[in-house]
Amino acid sequence: MGGEICGRTGSGSCAGLRNSWRNMERRLNEAVSRSRVGKYFKLEARKSCFTTELRAGTATFLTMAYIISVNATIITDSGGTCSAADCTVPGSPGCTLKPDLGYENCLGRTKRDLVVATILSGMIGSFAMGILANLPLGLAPAMGQNAYLAYNLVGYHGSGPLSYQTALAVILVEGGAFLAISALGLRAKLARFIPHPVRLACAAGIGLFIAFVGLQVHQGLGLVGPDPNTLVTVTACATTNPATGECLGGTMRSPTFWLGSVGFFVISFGLMKNVKGSIICGIVLVTVISWFRGTAVTYFPSTPLGDERFNYFKEVVDFHKIKSTAGAFSFANFNRTEVWVALVTLLYVDILGVTAILYTMAELGGFTDDRGRFEGEYMAYMVDAGSTMVGSALGVSTTGTFVESSAGMREGGRTGLTAVVVGLYFFASLFFTPLLSSVPPWAIGPSLVMVGALMMKVVRDINWENLKEGVPAFVTILLMPLTYSIANGIIGGIGVYVALSLYDIVKGRVLWLMKMRKVVAKEQNQVSASASAEAEAPAEAAREIV
Repeated sequence: MGGEICGRTGSGSCAGLRNSWRNMERRLNEAVSRSRVGKYFKLEARKSCFTTELRAGTATFLTMAYIISVNATIITDSGGTCSAADCTVPGSPGCTLKPDLGYENCLGRTKRDLVVATILSGMIGSFAMGILANLPLGLAPAMGQNAYLAYNLVGYHGSGPLSYQTALAVILVEGGAFLAISALGLRAKLARFIPHPVRLACAAGIGLFIAFVGLQVHQGLGLVGPDPNTLVTVTACATTNPATGECLGGTMRSPTFWLGSVGFFVISFGLMKNVKGSIICGIVLVTVISWFRGTAVTYFPSTPLGDERFNYFKEVVDFHKIKSTAGAFSFANFNRTEVWVALVTLLYVDILGVTAILYTMAELGGFTDDRGRFEGEYMAYMVDAGSTMVGSALGVSTTGTFVESSAGMREGGRTGLTAVVVGLYFFASLFFTPLLSSVPPWAIGPSLVMVGALMMKVVRDINWENLKEGVPAFVTILLMPLTYSIANGIIGGIGVYVALSLYDIVKGRVLWLMKMRKVVAKEQNQVSASASAEAEAPAEAAREIV
């Protein structure tokens, strides 16, 4: 009897608390909806409310928060502003491509700068998208373009054709051109000039490229490494060459690889079950385990570099000021061919990829009309392009709309208030730079592989039965990871498509010329017949008179 009474009392109390909470939530939503903020964001017009937008912004941020550490890690691989002058012995040949305490310390400082730059880019872009375009879309430095900057333009630790400073200048100019194209309303029109199968294949090719990066030794899990006979092979070795990543012994015995694999399966299982923030959960799990010192998987080994990392990590809360990457762009080497190839490639990827993502998110949210247009479209395109210029000024790659914004829309996000909430979360992240800078590569690798897997789904839209479409798409996908260049894949795909289209083009021109020849001959016959008739008319008249 007593238990039943307690149970009933408890149930009643819980019901009362739920009702009180619902009433308080309802009053809060009504107050916000009637306020200037609610009217500006059109909460009632779009059938939304403050708490729904708050929940949607939280969901969006949780699904895209991984970009903070992932983007910083990828771009740090380029070396940033670090050079041989930062090595323990300044100017020592090859010191940037092998373990060097001075250079590693410089990379650590650069990564902290890039963490803050990534956060600021996401914060400014998301605020602008919410306030100016009133759309529930989160922005941050895009995957794919960051890998292109780090591994194609600048190269691992500065081994590529361009310097980090020149690459940022390229992104700044490309952002300006992208902004001008957006202002003139030409984004969608230019995108249609690119062959359809190549457009589809680009996402899959970039996905494979990103996954390949996530499997390598220096940048990710360490499953794939160099081999003198087969170029690449399975490694995950207990000991590797620190300069080249080549296996020195103990294949598939790397503790960090197996820990990273656990993170990969956590991410996979979470996504299978539609758990929000699955990617960030996998990263956090592997990272926290790696923070314990004295283990085989620690990110803070008992070395001078490990001690330096650990001392900064212990600060936990710190507002880090950008010291090296902000405003680092340089136009000194803009007369090189590589600069213009990079400029065209980035512009092409932005016109196709970023525009497609933005439009897809608008369509998914139900904002588009029968003609494919949506409210706030012009400002959304302007914000999307302008954010790239802001990002380049801070030291990061192209900034754009994230597909993870769909998580917030599934939670009911319908207005720019969702994007403002995302911006506020980015702002809060600014004060935890020591933690965000201490994420190891083997925690980032699984997320890169998973992002690559998610990008592969576009291949189902390619018409593989039609070889004129299938072959260019395959070449595009194949060349990106195998040549370690996104630009090579795009150029190769377009080239093959044009070559396969030559027959149809020539055939069409020949048929057109034959048709025109018949038309001209017919016209000439009609003119000749008309002239003959006119010549015979006077003679006929004369005969009639006679």
